[in-house]
Amino acid sequence: MTEEVLAGDGIWTDESEWELTDLDGELDGEEHLVMPTLAVVGRPNVGKSTLVNRILGRREAVVEDVPGVTRDRISYEANWSGRRFLVQDTGGWEPDAKGLQQHVARQAEVAMATADAILLVVDATVGATATDEAAVRKLRRSKIPVILVANKVDDQKVEHEASSLWSLGLGEPRMVSAAHGRGTGDLLDDVLASLPETPREGTGGAGPRRVALVGKPNVGKSSLLNKLAGDERSVVHDVAGTTVDPVDSLVELGGKTWKFVDTAGLRRKVSNATGTEFYASLRTKSALEASEVAIMLIDASVPITEQDLRVISLVADSGRALVLAFNKWDLVDEDRRYMLEREIDRDLVRVPWAQRVNISAHTGRAVAKLVPQMETALESWDKRISTGRLNTWLKEVIAATPPPMRGGRQPRVMFATQAGTRPPTFVLFTTGFLEAGYRRFIERRLREEFGFDGSPVRISVRVREKKDRKK
Repeated sequence: MTEEVLAGDGIWTDESEWELTDLDGELDGEEHLVMPTLAVVGRPNVGKSTLVNRILGRREAVVEDVPGVTRDRISYEANWSGRRFLVQDTGGWEPDAKGLQQHVARQAEVAMATADAILLVVDATVGATATDEAAVRKLRRSKIPVILVANKVDDQKVEHEASSLWSLGLGEPRMVSAAHGRGTGDLLDDVLASLPETPREGTGGAGPRRVALVGKPNVGKSSLLNKLAGDERSVVHDVAGTTVDPVDSLVELGGKTWKFVDTAGLRRKVSNATGTEFYASLRTKSALEASEVAIMLIDASVPITEQDLRVISLVADSGRALVLAFNKWDLVDEDRRYMLEREIDRDLVRVPWAQRVNISAHTGRAVAKLVPQMETALESWDKRISTGRLNTWLKEVIAATPPPMRGGRQPRVMFATQAGTRPPTFVLFTTGFLEAGYRRFIERRLREEFGFDGSPVRISVRVREKKDRKK
């Protein structure tokens, strides 16, 4: 019955239905576990992301048959034989990379330096290349366990050719086919033998609040994450759409640990996207669903676009708390500020409750103000109003402004209760349907009385079922 309430409107037949169950998830009680990290590295297009998906047993990493799809280092939680560990997918590593690929290679090098064990993936159908040999020289300088993986071993002929990889000096190559699953179970047994029980470095926190950075491509999401984290967590480049996978980062801000997820920019509707963009869009939606609050970045220096409004609608539909961060404020002059205020009044009517802050991810201007805004939004998202207080207030509001007539009759609100939080969800038990305008009126008065800044508020109506009277 309660699932029906949260999904939308319904009917009620007797007062026993007024006792609704709280459907809150115990999210803030979750524990962030400290797990060792396995980094998957290698040159471009050797099948690293395919192998990561095989290790996870699900399709998480974005895969496409072109080199260079993965650019950041992305962590996923894996479980094998009862042991949990993090798998870190990386972009293709090349020793002499330039431009954007140089940033990608640097992320792979960070993964090599911070992991507890490394899988060096080589394309067995090609054999050892100069890039593979350069990677081996780099890895030998560290004291981290390295397992050589000969990928794309789909048959015995390739297996014979892969034996030449002994020449790399990393011992026996583990022959696998990530695409078909061949040899991955034995590989994971070797991984568990190489991974320590706990990470070499790093500490865990208890239940970090989860924040999704969303927005259109090239609006500055990765730059903001790097500024907040104080280091280069995400690849940043002036090429739009640099981020493909969601990038998780634990960041200390305001004395708390926050889990930020840098997502791919949503360029168009998921139904119209193709290839990498399609899967990146799905990952972005999944990251949003797994978050508690979203920071929506909007380029303040240019007019608000249809892409911005589409992402805002996605956040609003997901029911997440929301902070609107107007980025690139250092490029905004007086005329643009005036026009922006008019655009906000005209275009952002669906989320007038969202927290707002003007920032510059490039210079760091006002990024510290994001923390109190997120805290306010999350406090509203978690807020619960007692049933007695809610109904006392509601009677006064309805007495002053009754609902409009419908079909010659005026509906009465018999009772109200808060059915859940995250987001706050209220159910009104009535004798007739309430118009959308009156629901918006109730929501506006709720916000005036109880707050809810930065959080959506959902109001459902359950109309009393008419009973047939038989003589």
